Amino acid sequence: MATASKQNGQVHRKATAKSRAITRVSKKILITGGTGFLGGHIVHQMIESGAANLRVMAYRIPSWMLDAGVEGLEGSVTDAADLATACQGASSVIHLAGKVSRDNGDAAAMNKVHLEGTRMLCDAAKEAGITNMVLASSSGTIAVSETPEIFDETFPPPLDLLTRWAYYASKYYQERTAIENFSGDGRRLIILNPSLLLGPGDDRLSSTKPVLDHLARKIPYCPGGGLSFVDVRDAAAAFVAALDKGNSGERYLLGSANMTFAEFFGRLERLSGIAAPKLKVPKALATAGTNFINSLYQHWGKESPVSSAEVDQAEHFWYFDSSKAEGELGFAPRDAQETLASTVRYLQENFLGRGAFGNT
Repeated sequence: MATASKQNGQVHRKATAKSRAITRVSKKILITGGTGFLGGHIVHQMIESGAANLRVMAYRIPSWMLDAGVEGLEGSVTDAADLATACQGASSVIHLAGKVSRDNGDAAAMNKVHLEGTRMLCDAAKEAGITNMVLASSSGTIAVSETPEIFDETFPPPLDLLTRWAYYASKYYQERTAIENFSGDGRRLIILNPSLLLGPGDDRLSSTKPVLDHLARKIPYCPGGGLSFVDVRDAAAAFVAALDKGNSGERYLLGSANMTFAEFFGRLERLSGIAAPKLKVPKALATAGTNFINSLYQHWGKESPVSSAEVDQAEHFWYFDSSKAEGELGFAPRDAQETLASTVRYLQENFLGRGAFGNT
């Protein structure tokens, strides 16, 4: 009888352990905005690694995700009912949903998504018992300067610059919103700050448009500042790793290369055969000229082909060091030339016709 009781106890413990394992597996990983440039790569990588518990919320879910077994939920982060449904039964959130615009006139729309949407998501996540959140922000909330200085996560936010550009201001305050509304009580919040995302798969041109503009010969002059960029595939891998490896309350800058715009367009010229812009314009003249063009188009009731904010930003430096992400998340960016070549090839084949500008 003692032996039978012991065996029954072992069976019960095994059944309980199995039940707990099933419960853990069945808990969803919610990805908001998971159909965008970065989100698509994150979902691809998680599927390839064997994840079978993904839920993506976006305005429209592509068929390839549904065919791969992803649970799709059409909805918005600014809708409380959608968020309540999306968070139900989830254990973790990768929050990517956002609005990208360099037009300061879109400030209200960006704040609605980045601030109000993030606050509502935090509330819904807490209500559903979610304890793990990875937030996508921008390197621009930390690393931007009028001089070519190399930043890291220890630098204070450059608020004097951020407040000039609505997009970066909204991302900074999104970070603050998440920190204030999701920290504590055993919850983990990890913030990732990637630079300009390049690479294949940007079908909405949300991030790779500067490269497309070069290929289409739409860059009139070479800005005087410098940029940082990162391969979207490497950034995606860092987001996946952050779910388990990220330290709560920490921010991680993700970038692979810092270079002047002159070097950037020079590399694109060698890859594509399209000449880099040679004209250099003093910063004050470039800004004044852009403002004049904008005022003319506004007078005519038309949309200006140039953005004052973009011109202003391109005269600054967006350099930083990603050592923290490399050490704590295993972030391993590939060579910058490979990223640029992949970006050029993708844009040529999908937006400009295969081989339209020579071999890459």
